[in-house]
Amino acid sequence: MYISRLLIRNFRNFLLLDVPLQCGANCIVGENNTGKTNLVHALRLPLDTNLSSYFRQLTPSDFPAGTDLSVPQHTIVSVEFSDYANKPNEEALVADWHIGNDVARLSYRFRPKRKVRQEIAAGDRQPTDLLLDDYGWEICGGGGNVDPLTVQWNKDFGVSVRFEELQQSFLVVLMKPLRDVEQELRQSRSSPLGRLLAATDIPKTEQDALVDILGKANEDIITQTHIQGLGNEISNAFDDTAGEAFRMKVEVGMVSPCFNDITRSLTLLLSNNSVSRFEPDNNGLGLNNVLYISMLLRVFERRMQAEETAGQLLIVEEPEAHLHPQLQRVLFGTLSQKSFQTISTTHSTHITSQVPLDSIIVLTNDGSTRTASSVPSLQPSFSQRDKEDLERYLDATRATLLYARKVILVEGPAELFLIPSLVKKVRGISLDELGITVIPIYGVHFDVYAKLFGPTGISKKCAIIADGDLTPSDASEGDLEDLLPDVSKPNLNALSNEFVNIFQCRTTFERDITAPGSLSMFIDATKELQAVKVAAKLESIHSQTDWSMPLSPNAIDALIEARNIVLATAKRFGKARFAQVASRHVETVTWIPKYISDAIDWLTT
Repeated sequence: MYISRLLIRNFRNFLLLDVPLQCGANCIVGENNTGKTNLVHALRLPLDTNLSSYFRQLTPSDFPAGTDLSVPQHTIVSVEFSDYANKPNEEALVADWHIGNDVARLSYRFRPKRKVRQEIAAGDRQPTDLLLDDYGWEICGGGGNVDPLTVQWNKDFGVSVRFEELQQSFLVVLMKPLRDVEQELRQSRSSPLGRLLAATDIPKTEQDALVDILGKANEDIITQTHIQGLGNEISNAFDDTAGEAFRMKVEVGMVSPCFNDITRSLTLLLSNNSVSRFEPDNNGLGLNNVLYISMLLRVFERRMQAEETAGQLLIVEEPEAHLHPQLQRVLFGTLSQKSFQTISTTHSTHITSQVPLDSIIVLTNDGSTRTASSVPSLQPSFSQRDKEDLERYLDATRATLLYARKVILVEGPAELFLIPSLVKKVRGISLDELGITVIPIYGVHFDVYAKLFGPTGISKKCAIIADGDLTPSDASEGDLEDLLPDVSKPNLNALSNEFVNIFQCRTTFERDITAPGSLSMFIDATKELQAVKVAAKLESIHSQTDWSMPLSPNAIDALIEARNIVLATAKRFGKARFAQVASRHVETVTWIPKYISDAIDWLTT
């Protein structure tokens, strides 16, 4: 059984969120302050029996900004379960929650209390003077004749659910990003070691043998000369202090053992190539996190093997905390292979670069206090090939488009290096400070990426800054051209919508950014690259040409020559390398092309 749908209405920054979930690993991504933690908390409201009732009683801050609680309002969090048919434990848990074929629903509601609803319905109370104390929470199951997406605050649906049913059958474990793992590993009740020991069927003969071993060790310790002498010394001091009436014998040793004491005293001992049997507090925080999660995963597997659970859910907030990129990928790869459901929130592009597209839910700040959500794989324009292409292309660099507030898609690294620097120097605009990320796609296949953005997709602005020529300026030339596949650009204008806009230059990026106001940058770049003759040629063109506007025919010819030289030099040294060097000399630039400036204007309005 797994959660196949999550619906949230009127909770914090979610006016409405309605998304499908996968049976394995699910990944919630988004920029800061888009509500990833709020989504996790909402999910726990109907499911997590470890969540105190105190947190289920909402406050005004738990409603979307501007909500007037003096008139009836309601919050709903509904989860739907699937794939429980012919599984006795799971069918028993959701028996009263069925809403369809192999689908069951559990809902949390916060709305005016029953007495208040009855008074309003009877006309004994006006629905205009409610206080927070007039509201209460409830958990109900089923209600297949009502859609929680549209149900009104005064409409009942489903049957009341007792916490005992959930507590005995459904396990929810939340792992927060910042936690004292060392302390949790020591706590017998919270540590996964304690849970594993509790789930381990240790025979009575072995338990008795362990108690006997510890009892004999205790006797040997107590009879040691110095230990015994210390006990007598403390006993005498106590007698002198407390007096005759409160006299008692004091010894130094261990308490009489029982098996429960032994299990509570056991701890983890680690070894590596240099040290043997050291405790986790001598380990790194990142590896302790992995150790904790690995034991917790084993607890889940034990529960499933014992068939003593109707369901379980592991929620991990920012699994990348304290882990370097390789461990991040290994950890999420492990989570993805488990047979139980996990939901993770993350800021890590190393994680999202390997997550199946179907498992990604993107949260986007729409510029207000509310959050929009989307599941990229559900875009109606996506073909199966599009999905496969995106999963290959979303590496740790390009996956940043899922986190940015706004996106600029460009052909290659030359634009990546130069556009942010030029915009900062000429326009005084820091793209990073505005949450605008430049993403090179290393090609001209903009259509695949552009389909991510739109009214039914990710609702954030995406500007495509592309060359105007039909083929990339560094495409192959010569005898092999007829043997190679077509690399011409798709019809970019067909990609436009309210969230996607196209900005193209007339020819090629390197040519178009070469102008009187940027020639000094390229002269300095060629000098740094020790292209002495090229630098001298560009200096000659720059100094001997009258750049007065409008440009004369001679100046136009000189500019065309300079542009050809810059493009040829970029190809010679590699466009990425040349742009990287040039970006270090932008302090002399006074001009950027209009198509780039227009893209920035569109993104910032």
